[in-house]
Amino acid sequence: MSPDAIESLGTQFDDAFFIIGAAILVIELLKGAFNRSLSGKSLLDMIASVSTQLPYLLIEIFLMVWVYIGFVLVSETWISWRFEFSWTLAIITLIVADFVYYWEHRFAHEVRLLWTQHAVHHSSRFMNILVSVRFGPLETVTSALFHFPMILIGFPAELVFASIIIVQAYQVWIHTELIGKLGPLDGVLNTPANHRVHHGCDEKYLDKNYGGILIIWDRLFGTYQREEETPRYGLARDFDSVNPLAVWFSELPRFFNDLGQAKSASARWRIMFGRPGASPDA
Repeated sequence: MSPDAIESLGTQFDDAFFIIGAAILVIELLKGAFNRSLSGKSLLDMIASVSTQLPYLLIEIFLMVWVYIGFVLVSETWISWRFEFSWTLAIITLIVADFVYYWEHRFAHEVRLLWTQHAVHHSSRFMNILVSVRFGPLETVTSALFHFPMILIGFPAELVFASIIIVQAYQVWIHTELIGKLGPLDGVLNTPANHRVHHGCDEKYLDKNYGGILIIWDRLFGTYQREEETPRYGLARDFDSVNPLAVWFSELPRFFNDLGQAKSASARWRIMFGRPGASPDA
């Protein structure tokens, strides 16, 4: 297995789920138009979701290319114990990357500095396929930091990056209300039913179902919640804006305001690295 073959595999997987997502979007729009549930606000919200790709892709182009090059240089220059390419290794790498994603995702909910970026993804009151491309601009930086230890362990950089792409691409199809519960699959995979729970801001749904491809990580670490009643989507606080700029920076004004009002270094530390919503004086 060559690096070019690995890169091609990741790209093909990404393209396949893009096509699936596009098909789901068409059905969602047709269904919304047919039953008259497609409001002006929901359309503006879709536009806001797509707009987040502008800063996200700028970071991808001007920063993540260099991060990728750096990962490859570290892997090929200093990691002499690098694993040999094989399909078995490719599957293992994907499973490990999915495990790492679980913790990356969980920390993004539990550390306020990371939440300032990930909250963008949760800021929609709707659940449709375009929410899957609603990202904070620096989320790829967080992903790179969390997956870098895989390079140090000996996983080839090309496999690590392909696995990151696959884990992310897989999640496109789960951002929809079109697909109901899937029986036994809901107990193993991250499915639309499981991910609707993750986007719910109801008390029992908060901070649940972090998995990327597999939901078994949530079952192992006590963060699994099955879908019962339809969730109320969006942030737990009052945020209903469909203004793209407000969506891009949804958590940053409050974050910097709290930092500015902090009266000590320890309070600033708690604001940055404590849980979102927790008092810095706690």
